[in-house]
Amino acid sequence: MTNHHNLDAETRMIVDTVRGFVEGEMQPHEDMVDRQGFVPEELGREIEAKSKAQGLYAANQPESVGGGGLSMKALSLVEREYGKTSHALHSWIARPTELLLACEGDQRDTYLYPCITGEKRELFALTEPDAGSDAMGMKSNARRDGADWILNGSKHFISGPCMPDFAIVFAATGFDETKRGPRKRVTAFLVDVGTPGFDIREGNKSVSYRGYKTWQLAFNDVRLGPGQVLGEEGKGFDLAGQWLTMGRVWVGTSCCGKAERILAMASDWAANRKQFGQPIGQFQGTGFKLADMALGLRAGDLLVADAVERAEAGILTDADVSMVKLYCSEMVNRAADDCVQIFGGMGLVEEMPVQRLWREARLERIWDGTSEIQRHIISRSILRALGA
Repeated sequence: MTNHHNLDAETRMIVDTVRGFVEGEMQPHEDMVDRQGFVPEELGREIEAKSKAQGLYAANQPESVGGGGLSMKALSLVEREYGKTSHALHSWIARPTELLLACEGDQRDTYLYPCITGEKRELFALTEPDAGSDAMGMKSNARRDGADWILNGSKHFISGPCMPDFAIVFAATGFDETKRGPRKRVTAFLVDVGTPGFDIREGNKSVSYRGYKTWQLAFNDVRLGPGQVLGEEGKGFDLAGQWLTMGRVWVGTSCCGKAERILAMASDWAANRKQFGQPIGQFQGTGFKLADMALGLRAGDLLVADAVERAEAGILTDADVSMVKLYCSEMVNRAADDCVQIFGGMGLVEEMPVQRLWREARLERIWDGTSEIQRHIISRSILRALGA
């Protein structure tokens, strides 16, 4: 449970609002969405509309552009509550990517503001079939043609709740010479759905967060004007890094929310399920699992809080972020697996939510950078400090 006594009145009210919204508007639909494999459009739009009415939509964006203007601490607690339900459902409460703040001039009216009001939806399109963890291995490219750009390539595992209006697409636009040799210059482009040569369709179905869609994007000689470059040419990875940095912290805090729900479920079962004449939680084999869950959750919350403080102070490093994402994602997986074990056979029956939370937790160690990538970032930061 979020520690309320450390929160100011406004933040406490926001957290309570989100918690009530999750419990009342989303959790009752989880099993249906998981069985059907999609969120009915009517339900998604209802969640969207109600979130706007409660001021939750685009809460991550600054007030100066029409967003909710929540502090990083408040955002971390909001994302923690969202972690207690399916991503397929809470993603209908849009948190438009901060990359859109790089929009300038007419781009703001065409892309930024409509995403904040809910008139448009965007996709963050970086991952490719041959470029997952190795983003620099991307094959998507854009070449100049006069003042325009011609985009070719493909993307997959690009996630979102519904058909978007446009995608922020990352493509190689040349090479820069570095001490380690040529390095791809990557640029971000704003590409409208419906642009000739741009094909978008639903992609593979995942057993984690069933109902949360993935999209496959293909670009065949897509002509883009100079006004569709987001930020500066060649600075795409700088923009992507801005989104991925706090995005990984938000993954960590949402894992804490899910772990809290799992711990509550396991504790209730351990206290009420009896074998050999006593609650199974009194057996150390079960009780120690609860202790480990509680310890893991406390440590995860503290890591998130520390990262938020560092971010607010402007001293957050890539290693700090990786520690949060790595620890919290692996922590929730341990909790989910132990919860299945505590429930025994009942933990794997379709009628129980345990198996769904177990499946959903598994994705957290993969998206937004795998556990292996996070360990690489952490170890690299240690060795670089020593000149290695």
